[in-house]
Amino acid sequence: MMEELDIATVVKRSIRGVFALVSRTFIIQLISLGVATFLYALLQESEIGVFYVVSASLAFLTYFSDIGLAAALIQKKEVLTTDDLRTTFTIQQILVVLLVTIALLLSGFVGSLYHLNQEGVWLFQALVFSFFLSSLKTIPSIILERNLQFEKLVVPQILETLAFNGVVLYCAIQGFGVMSYTYAVLARGVVGLIAIYWIAPWNIGISLTRSVAKKLLSFGIPFQSNSILALLKDDLLVLYLGLVLPFAQVGLIGFAQKWAFTPLRLVMDNMIRITFPTFSRLAHDPMHLGKAIEKTLFATIALVLPALTGLVILAPYFIQFIPKYQKWEPALLALTLFCVNAAFSSLSTPLTNALNAIGKVKITLYLMIFWTIATWGLTPLFIMLYGFNGVALASAIVGSTAFLVIILVKRHIQFNLLNVLLVPIIATVLMGIVLYWLSPFVISNLPMVFVMIVIGAIVYLGSLFAMGKKQIVADIKMISANLKR
Repeated sequence: MMEELDIATVVKRSIRGVFALVSRTFIIQLISLGVATFLYALLQESEIGVFYVVSASLAFLTYFSDIGLAAALIQKKEVLTTDDLRTTFTIQQILVVLLVTIALLLSGFVGSLYHLNQEGVWLFQALVFSFFLSSLKTIPSIILERNLQFEKLVVPQILETLAFNGVVLYCAIQGFGVMSYTYAVLARGVVGLIAIYWIAPWNIGISLTRSVAKKLLSFGIPFQSNSILALLKDDLLVLYLGLVLPFAQVGLIGFAQKWAFTPLRLVMDNMIRITFPTFSRLAHDPMHLGKAIEKTLFATIALVLPALTGLVILAPYFIQFIPKYQKWEPALLALTLFCVNAAFSSLSTPLTNALNAIGKVKITLYLMIFWTIATWGLTPLFIMLYGFNGVALASAIVGSTAFLVIILVKRHIQFNLLNVLLVPIIATVLMGIVLYWLSPFVISNLPMVFVMIVIGAIVYLGSLFAMGKKQIVADIKMISANLKR
């Protein structure tokens, strides 16, 4: 079930994992963005806002469901045993059943607190049940991630995406409103559970070994404390917004966040899934770990930064030429500010991931405490001063503190940040200048927006290759060699 991996195997499987997850992400995001395009036209701002708030309320259960045991198993240096897996499964299911019971009992209270109708309450209950189904997938996912077998992990995720988006789009077209999401999350949960056990079955068993639990919790609890603080910083903030702002304005914030964080999610979700187990396997080898961090940062920045820049410049044209999207025009400023946060996050997230992988989880905990306090200190004040756009402004300011992460990581791991950032930033600036000055003269309808996207891609890739040819060619050869093995 579990195996030891040497450096060559780690490199090979990590590179294959990147391609597997990138292809998965392309398929998933293509489907999700296509469906989201129709949903934003079919559904009202308030209906989007209800799903946004209700989904955030459920996030509380997720963060308390395994108290970091999954991460502890992935980060563990020794080979995993059956006791490790069953102890983790047992503790997690005890927590999940307790949380699901509490959540279902409180569903009426949640509905009253946010003035949800019966459909909103049913959506909350469906999400609670899907959370229980998701918890049953943890151990098979851990086994695949620790063995860096990401090409197998992508299959259930693609099937889940097809199930969710197919059902939600069909129901929205039929006029089901909020209930579209209810049926979709149930379909996603059932399909995902069946698929993961078909791909990676394991002998489910109940066990609670004290020594195993103690060792795993010594890493898991500080790690999960980071996640809980992230919950307080992000998802609890959404619940707060649902109390102090109209759902229509929460919907505008959700729209801006969705599109601003899409380039980040396209790249970062894949990087996190790969880099945490990969960095953990390289923690004993500082030289290879430093190189891995450089490669990760370069790939992340080179992909995320131009996408965010292009989004900020071209988003107004999309809204202008799609009639049913004109209701989202008030969200453009928030979109820009959230893109600033996403740009800084593309730098800080891989670095905090590296700190966790080498066991410096307390450092990331202190960082998350700082970010949580800063977010909750600035957001209510900025809402009073700038309305719903204050949420995005606070997000941008907090994100700009990414330089703290760089300083802290360099104390433990040596890597060259200048070589990583210089070429992608210059290429992105050149692309941005061309898009900004040329777009008003070229864009006269929606098809010409796509023409400008192609022009921007050509300018960026040409600039990137012209300045970083040596590094890019070397990386392509390394990737090609490992894919052939």
